[in-house]
Amino acid sequence: MDPYYPPPALPPRRNFSPLITLLLIGIAALLVWRFFFNHGTPAIDPRPIAPRGDLAADEQATIDLFKEASPSVVFITTAARVDFWTRNAQEIPQGTGSGFIWDDAGHIVTNFHVVLPVVQANASATVTLSDHSTYRADLVGVSPDNDLAVIRIRAPKEKLPPLRVGTSNDLQVGQKVFAIGDPFGLDQTLTTGIVSALGRTIRSVTDRPIEDVIQTDAAINPGNSGGPLLDSWRRLIGVNTAIYSPSGAYAGIGFAIPVDTVQRVVPQIIRTGRVASMTIGVILNDRIGPRITRQLGVEGVLILDILPNSPAASAGLRRTERTRDGIVPGDIIQKIDNKTVKSAAEFETTLQRYHPGDTITLTIRRGNQTMQIPVKVQAATE
Repeated sequence: MDPYYPPPALPPRRNFSPLITLLLIGIAALLVWRFFFNHGTPAIDPRPIAPRGDLAADEQATIDLFKEASPSVVFITTAARVDFWTRNAQEIPQGTGSGFIWDDAGHIVTNFHVVLPVVQANASATVTLSDHSTYRADLVGVSPDNDLAVIRIRAPKEKLPPLRVGTSNDLQVGQKVFAIGDPFGLDQTLTTGIVSALGRTIRSVTDRPIEDVIQTDAAINPGNSGGPLLDSWRRLIGVNTAIYSPSGAYAGIGFAIPVDTVQRVVPQIIRTGRVASMTIGVILNDRIGPRITRQLGVEGVLILDILPNSPAASAGLRRTERTRDGIVPGDIIQKIDNKTVKSAAEFETTLQRYHPGDTITLTIRRGNQTMQIPVKVQAATE
């Protein structure tokens, strides 16, 4: 019989504490992660910066335009002074808009509707310049029919760089334009676009037509009103005044009063506080006249009456007469120079382009005859 050897005794079993177990699992997981996921990954440092290179020529031109023109653009706020039956009156904000420096005497051009609270109520206007300094403004005068106004601040001349002034009669659809203003109170905002159309007509606050308006797709929003529209030569070509938008915000259609109108209106406001109304001494009516011209089957503006000793009387124009047999129509004005007029409002608006002493040629219909008659223009106050 083989001898019996008992099996060797097993080493005593070791019990690891839970803390040591968790530590070992963590070390193992870290080693696995470094091996499979972070093996060979360099330290994360900032990316190298690529050189910018030169700006495109049109970019640099736009930058230079803004640098030159923006110091001439201002932010306008209006506030009404209200006394709530206390010893301390308060100023309640009424509205905001834009404007631009016309000369170093401190004259600021803006829209009439921007300063309307100042005209209608006990309100004040404050102008903020591009360096964020503020000045109280005095109202110089307004032209509601042209939606233009002039205010004035007392500021050092070195803070009052006027904009360069261009022309609007030689604009072309498609040329670049730039608008600077304060849309929604965001001052010194630049937007760019093109001339979308020319010769548009919009209505002023007084419901009179403003003609030869510039249409642009440069973004114009509430607060841009009164700010300048510039061409690529950094010249003023219009005053941003209105937008066409169902929502009241930018929809790609903005309008600007042409600078040729601004050039005619603003010097008169600065000189006299108002714009002289041009006249030839005829009385027209958009209620009665159109009914008679429709019956006659002709287009134009019927002269109802003529003022005595007026240019129209001296030129031999004829008024409408009432006889026993009925109404005898007077002359029907169809054109002023080469401009066709179809309503009394169009006639008055067109006439305002002229100056006292200018001679215009009226194309009129008298009975079955068409004739041209020269007439001198004078100011309504003369």
